[in-house]
Amino acid sequence: MMTSHDASQSPLYAKLLGETARIGWSELERFFARGILLRVARDLDLVSVAEAIANDDTTQVAQWLSAGLVERVQSQTAADFAARDPELWAVVVSPWVCVQERS
Repeated sequence: MMTSHDASQSPLYAKLLGETARIGWSELERFFARGILLRVARDLDLVSVAEAIANDDTTQVAQWLSAGLVERVQSQTAADFAARDPELWAVVVSPWVCVQERS
């Protein structure tokens, strides 16, 4: 389930939401090559993850990492994305690019 923000969402959340866009794998490959592409599990809110990273919420981010809900894109995942070219959404939280597959 997507976690939803209420009407009092933070200005940062709104800013990141506005910067989130659909993107093709071919446009993301260079970020993967640089090791700065993070895959976000479908059941997380992509923008909330980006917000936590931007806010340096290390506790929350560490929980997602240890649960495998957020991870650096691995070569197997990259090959899968290249083969399928699924619907991907991404948002930049420098130096990271967070990407999520939508079904």
